Amino acid sequence: MISGIVRRAVLVVLGLFWLAPVYLLVVNAIRPASAYTGEDVWKPAAAFGLFRNFATAWNAAELGPSIGSTVLYAVVSPALGVLIGALAAYAIVVLRLRHGFGWFMLIYGGTIFPSQMLLIPLFLGYSDTRLYDNRFGMILVYTTVSVPLAAFVLRNFFSGVAYEMFEAARIDGSTAWTAFWRIYLPLAVPALAAVYILDFTFVWNDLMFGLTLSQDQTVRPIQTALSSLNSAYAGAAVPTVLAAGLIVSLPTVALFLATQRFFARGLTLGQN
Repeated sequence: MISGIVRRAVLVVLGLFWLAPVYLLVVNAIRPASAYTGEDVWKPAAAFGLFRNFATAWNAAELGPSIGSTVLYAVVSPALGVLIGALAAYAIVVLRLRHGFGWFMLIYGGTIFPSQMLLIPLFLGYSDTRLYDNRFGMILVYTTVSVPLAAFVLRNFFSGVAYEMFEAARIDGSTAWTAFWRIYLPLAVPALAAVYILDFTFVWNDLMFGLTLSQDQTVRPIQTALSSLNSAYAGAAVPTVLAAGLIVSLPTVALFLATQRFFARGLTLGQN
């Protein structure tokens, strides 16, 4: 009984620590920019200025084209990455590709290196191939980043599916391609959706690749556009920056809250 009370108390304290930055973000995002002085940041504002702050940020950073580009990247790249990862996992597990574990390590092993190590080679390669500041180039890098997680999750999922199912499909005359599209891919929908949500969130919130590989307002992702508000030249007020960040983050929060049960089920389904 006492241990349960202590456990709940610890969880409440940890929850309050975790929510403190969120509280500061919300309170100061809704504060009118003219009322922000850097003092009493914990105190709720007397007036509501969230939408005015966001409108100021929208005009100052020209967020419209960036949001359109980000939607394109966040929808297309994870979809391609999940499909490629599923194909790789299917070849390794179901088709029993020769040296399959080695191929898997080649795909997934690159994630052990910090992404910052890739920036200079990517920048030089993109500059030489005219992919720099190009929407196709951004889709390409985000797709590549999305593949390893998909291959990892789908490899575990397909390992939990009885191999006899594939053998039965082949006896019935199905090709390996048909078996993938009509049997294995429909079975893996929950896992595919979970990985897609994770990759969508990563692409939507990415700053590093967008800052390195894009510059034009019609190409740069939304987080890169938001970072310009806090530059030495923009000099936007703190509530303006916070309001833009808060509203732009809402799509990923809403997506996760709407799919959290499906998300958790998809990541655990097929695990041994």
